[in-house]
Amino acid sequence: MERIDRDKLPKHIAIIMDGNGRWATKNSMNRVLGHRKGAEAVRAVVKTCRKLGIKYLTLYAFSVENWLRPKEEVRALTALLKNYLEEELNEMMDNNIRLMAIGDIDALAGGVKTTLCEAIEKTSGNQGMCLNLALSYGGRDEIVDGVKKIARDIRSGTIKEDTITKDMFSQYLYFPEMPDPDLLIRTSGEYRLSNFLIWQLAYTELYFTDVLWPDFSREHLLEAIADYQRRERRFGMTSEQLSKD
Repeated sequence: MERIDRDKLPKHIAIIMDGNGRWATKNSMNRVLGHRKGAEAVRAVVKTCRKLGIKYLTLYAFSVENWLRPKEEVRALTALLKNYLEEELNEMMDNNIRLMAIGDIDALAGGVKTTLCEAIEKTSGNQGMCLNLALSYGGRDEIVDGVKKIARDIRSGTIKEDTITKDMFSQYLYFPEMPDPDLLIRTSGEYRLSNFLIWQLAYTELYFTDVLWPDFSREHLLEAIADYQRRERRFGMTSEQLSKD
Protein backbone atom coordinates (compact mmCIF):
# COMPACT_ATOMS: atom_id res chain seq x y z
CA MET A 1 0.00 0.00 0.00
CA GLU A 2 1.29 3.43 -0.96
CA ARG A 3 2.15 5.84 1.83
CA ILE A 4 0.81 9.33 1.30
CA ASP A 5 1.54 12.67 2.92
CA ARG A 6 -1.69 13.91 4.49
CA ASP A 7 -0.28 17.46 4.50
CA LYS A 8 -0.02 17.46 0.69
CA LEU A 9 -3.37 16.06 -0.34
CA PRO A 10 -5.07 17.34 -3.50
CA LYS A 11 -7.93 19.64 -2.57
CA HIS A 12 -10.03 18.51 -5.53
CA ILE A 13 -9.96 15.09 -7.23
CA ALA A 14 -11.90 14.48 -10.45
CA ILE A 15 -12.46 11.00 -11.84
CA ILE A 16 -13.52 9.67 -15.24
CA MET A 17 -15.03 6.35 -14.20
CA ASP A 18 -14.42 4.24 -17.30
CA GLY A 19 -14.57 0.52 -17.99
CA ASN A 20 -17.86 -0.77 -16.59
CA GLY A 21 -18.88 -2.30 -19.91
CA ARG A 22 -15.50 -3.88 -20.54
CA TRP A 23 -15.46 -5.28 -17.01
CA ALA A 24 -18.85 -6.89 -17.67
CA THR A 25 -17.65 -8.38 -20.96
CA LYS A 26 -14.46 -9.63 -19.33
CA ASN A 27 -16.54 -11.37 -16.66
CA SER A 28 -19.19 -12.66 -19.11
CA MET A 29 -21.87 -10.42 -17.65
CA ASN A 30 -24.50 -8.03 -18.97
CA ARG A 31 -23.29 -4.40 -19.25
CA VAL A 32 -25.88 -3.33 -16.70
CA LEU A 33 -24.26 -5.60 -14.12
CA GLY A 34 -20.99 -3.87 -14.88
CA HIS A 35 -22.55 -0.52 -14.00
CA ARG A 36 -23.92 -1.99 -10.76
CA LYS A 37 -20.45 -3.20 -9.85
CA GLY A 38 -19.14 0.25 -10.72
CA ALA A 39 -21.53 1.78 -8.20
CA GLU A 40 -19.77 -0.23 -5.49
CA ALA A 41 -16.46 1.32 -6.53
CA VAL A 42 -18.08 4.75 -6.21
CA ARG A 43 -19.00 4.01 -2.60
CA ALA A 44 -15.46 2.89 -1.79
CA VAL A 45 -13.86 5.97 -3.37
CA VAL A 46 -16.27 8.41 -1.72
CA LYS A 47 -15.65 6.80 1.66
CA THR A 48 -11.87 6.92 1.23
CA CYS A 49 -11.83 10.55 0.09
CA ARG A 50 -14.01 11.55 3.02
CA LYS A 51 -11.73 9.81 5.51
CA LEU A 52 -8.63 11.39 3.95
CA GLY A 53 -10.14 14.87 4.12
CA ILE A 54 -10.42 15.56 0.38
CA LYS A 55 -12.53 18.70 0.05
CA TYR A 56 -14.00 18.13 -3.42
CA LEU A 57 -14.62 14.95 -5.40
CA THR A 58 -16.10 15.24 -8.90
CA LEU A 59 -17.27 12.06 -10.63
CA TYR A 60 -18.06 11.89 -14.35
CA ALA A 61 -21.22 9.86 -13.91
CA PHE A 62 -23.09 10.47 -17.18
CA SER A 63 -21.96 12.47 -20.19
CA VAL A 64 -24.14 14.17 -22.80
CA GLU A 65 -22.78 11.58 -25.26
CA ASN A 66 -24.06 8.73 -23.06
CA TRP A 67 -27.60 9.55 -24.19
CA LEU A 68 -26.61 7.92 -27.51
CA ARG A 69 -26.20 4.52 -25.85
CA PRO A 70 -28.91 1.81 -26.15
CA LYS A 71 -32.11 2.89 -24.41
CA GLU A 72 -32.05 -0.10 -22.08
CA GLU A 73 -28.60 0.83 -20.84
CA VAL A 74 -29.56 4.49 -20.40
CA ARG A 75 -32.62 3.48 -18.36
CA ALA A 76 -30.45 1.20 -16.23
CA LEU A 77 -27.89 3.95 -15.63
CA THR A 78 -30.49 6.48 -14.54
CA ALA A 79 -32.20 3.89 -12.33
CA LEU A 80 -28.85 3.10 -10.70
CA LEU A 81 -28.31 6.80 -10.06
CA LYS A 82 -31.72 7.10 -8.39
CA ASN A 83 -31.06 4.04 -6.23
CA TYR A 84 -27.60 5.30 -5.29
CA LEU A 85 -28.95 8.67 -4.18
CA GLU A 86 -31.74 7.07 -2.15
CA GLU A 87 -29.45 4.54 -0.49
CA GLU A 88 -26.58 6.94 0.22
CA LEU A 89 -28.51 9.97 1.45
CA ASN A 90 -28.34 8.96 5.11
CA GLU A 91 -24.63 8.20 4.69
CA MET A 92 -24.06 11.66 3.26
CA MET A 93 -25.98 13.28 6.10
CA ASP A 94 -24.18 11.23 8.76
CA ASN A 95 -20.78 12.10 7.28
CA ASN A 96 -21.41 15.78 6.57
CA ILE A 97 -21.14 15.34 2.77
CA ARG A 98 -22.63 17.98 0.51
CA LEU A 99 -24.00 16.76 -2.81
CA MET A 100 -23.81 18.89 -5.95
CA ALA A 101 -24.41 18.21 -9.64
CA ILE A 102 -23.30 19.86 -12.87
CA GLY A 103 -24.71 19.37 -16.35
CA ASP A 104 -28.08 19.47 -18.05
CA ILE A 105 -30.04 18.22 -15.06
CA ASP A 106 -33.35 19.02 -16.78
CA ALA A 107 -32.63 16.24 -19.28
CA LEU A 108 -32.89 13.60 -16.54
CA ALA A 109 -36.10 11.63 -16.16
CA GLY A 110 -38.58 13.21 -13.75
CA GLY A 111 -38.13 10.74 -10.89
CA VAL A 112 -34.35 10.85 -11.10
CA LYS A 113 -34.27 14.64 -11.24
CA THR A 114 -36.62 14.91 -8.26
CA THR A 115 -34.53 12.52 -6.17
CA LEU A 116 -31.34 14.34 -7.14
CA CYS A 117 -32.72 17.79 -6.31
CA GLU A 118 -34.07 16.56 -2.99
CA ALA A 119 -30.68 15.09 -2.05
CA ILE A 120 -28.91 18.31 -3.05
CA GLU A 121 -31.33 20.34 -0.94
CA LYS A 122 -31.11 18.07 2.11
CA THR A 123 -27.31 18.06 2.09
CA SER A 124 -26.89 21.75 1.25
CA GLY A 125 -25.99 22.67 4.82
CA ASN A 126 -23.26 20.05 5.16
CA GLN A 127 -19.77 21.49 5.51
CA GLY A 128 -17.58 18.44 4.91
CA MET A 129 -16.53 16.98 1.59
CA CYS A 130 -18.41 18.11 -1.52
CA LEU A 131 -19.42 15.23 -3.78
CA ASN A 132 -20.04 16.69 -7.23
CA LEU A 133 -21.72 14.51 -9.86
CA ALA A 134 -21.32 15.40 -13.55
CA LEU A 135 -24.66 14.31 -15.04
CA SER A 136 -25.74 14.79 -18.65
CA TYR A 137 -22.55 16.85 -18.68
CA GLY A 138 -20.31 18.06 -21.48
CA GLY A 139 -17.32 20.36 -21.06
CA ARG A 140 -17.89 22.16 -24.36
CA ASP A 141 -21.57 22.60 -23.49
CA GLU A 142 -20.57 24.20 -20.20
CA ILE A 143 -18.30 26.68 -21.97
CA VAL A 144 -20.93 27.53 -24.60
CA ASP A 145 -23.54 28.03 -21.85
CA GLY A 146 -21.10 30.36 -20.08
CA VAL A 147 -20.58 32.38 -23.27
CA LYS A 148 -24.35 32.71 -23.71
CA LYS A 149 -24.74 34.00 -20.14
CA ILE A 150 -21.98 36.56 -20.68
CA ALA A 151 -23.59 37.67 -23.96
CA ARG A 152 -26.90 38.20 -22.16
CA ASP A 153 -25.20 40.25 -19.44
CA ILE A 154 -23.43 42.39 -22.05
CA ARG A 155 -26.72 43.06 -23.82
CA SER A 156 -28.40 43.98 -20.53
CA GLY A 157 -25.52 46.27 -19.58
CA THR A 158 -24.63 44.26 -16.48
CA ILE A 159 -21.03 43.90 -17.67
CA LYS A 160 -18.87 45.42 -20.41
CA GLU A 161 -16.96 43.39 -22.98
CA ASP A 162 -13.58 44.88 -22.06
CA THR A 163 -14.00 43.82 -18.41
CA ILE A 164 -14.14 40.10 -19.22
CA THR A 165 -11.22 38.12 -17.79
CA LYS A 166 -10.46 34.43 -17.30
CA ASP A 167 -11.44 34.71 -13.65
CA MET A 168 -14.70 36.41 -14.56
CA PHE A 169 -15.50 33.76 -17.15
CA SER A 170 -15.01 31.05 -14.52
CA GLN A 171 -17.85 32.62 -12.57
CA TYR A 172 -20.21 31.78 -15.44
CA LEU A 173 -19.51 28.05 -15.29
CA TYR A 174 -21.84 25.52 -13.65
CA PHE A 175 -20.18 25.43 -10.21
CA PRO A 176 -18.11 28.65 -9.92
CA GLU A 177 -17.19 28.25 -6.26
CA MET A 178 -15.54 24.89 -6.92
CA PRO A 179 -11.73 25.08 -7.27
CA ASP A 180 -10.14 23.54 -10.35
CA PRO A 181 -9.17 19.87 -9.91
CA ASP A 182 -5.64 19.22 -8.69
CA LEU A 183 -5.73 15.59 -9.82
CA LEU A 184 -7.69 13.87 -12.60
CA ILE A 185 -7.90 10.08 -12.58
CA ARG A 186 -9.09 8.08 -15.59
CA THR A 187 -9.51 4.33 -15.40
CA SER A 188 -9.57 1.56 -18.05
CA GLY A 189 -6.44 2.50 -19.99
CA GLU A 190 -7.92 5.29 -22.11
CA TYR A 191 -5.85 8.47 -22.54
CA ARG A 192 -8.33 11.24 -23.29
CA LEU A 193 -10.51 13.74 -21.43
CA SER A 194 -13.77 12.85 -23.19
CA ASN A 195 -15.23 16.35 -22.96
CA PHE A 196 -14.83 16.48 -19.16
CA LEU A 197 -14.13 19.78 -17.35
CA ILE A 198 -12.31 21.16 -20.41
CA TRP A 199 -11.86 24.64 -18.91
CA GLN A 200 -11.05 23.52 -15.37
CA LEU A 201 -8.38 20.93 -16.26
CA ALA A 202 -5.90 23.42 -17.75
CA TYR A 203 -3.27 22.82 -15.03
CA THR A 204 -4.54 19.59 -13.51
CA GLU A 205 -2.21 16.64 -12.97
CA LEU A 206 -3.43 13.70 -15.08
CA TYR A 207 -3.24 10.10 -13.89
CA PHE A 208 -4.20 7.19 -16.14
CA THR A 209 -4.53 3.57 -15.06
CA ASP A 210 -5.41 0.35 -16.88
CA VAL A 211 -7.63 -0.74 -13.98
CA LEU A 212 -11.28 -1.01 -15.01
CA TRP A 213 -13.55 1.14 -12.86
CA PRO A 214 -15.40 -1.70 -11.06
CA ASP A 215 -12.00 -2.99 -9.88
CA PHE A 216 -10.79 0.44 -8.74
CA SER A 217 -10.22 0.21 -5.00
CA ARG A 218 -9.04 2.25 -2.05
CA GLU A 219 -5.50 1.05 -2.74
CA HIS A 220 -5.65 2.23 -6.35
CA LEU A 221 -6.84 5.65 -5.21
CA LEU A 222 -3.98 5.91 -2.73
CA GLU A 223 -1.53 4.96 -5.51
CA ALA A 224 -2.89 7.79 -7.67
CA ILE A 225 -2.58 10.30 -4.81
CA ALA A 226 0.96 9.13 -4.03
CA ASP A 227 1.91 9.59 -7.70
CA TYR A 228 0.41 13.09 -7.59
CA GLN A 229 2.48 13.94 -4.52
CA ARG A 230 5.70 12.96 -6.31
CA ARG A 231 5.10 15.58 -9.00
CA GLU A 232 6.17 19.20 -9.04
CA ARG A 233 3.35 21.58 -9.89
CA ARG A 234 4.94 24.61 -11.57
CA PHE A 235 1.98 26.32 -13.31
CA GLY A 236 4.29 27.60 -16.05
CA MET A 237 7.09 28.67 -13.70
CA THR A 238 10.51 27.09 -13.24
CA SER A 239 11.61 24.90 -10.36
CA GLU A 240 13.98 27.65 -9.25
CA GLN A 241 11.15 30.16 -9.04
CA LEU A 242 9.11 27.79 -6.90
CA SER A 243 12.02 27.13 -4.56
CA LYS A 244 12.37 30.88 -3.92
CA ASP A 245 8.75 31.01 -2.79
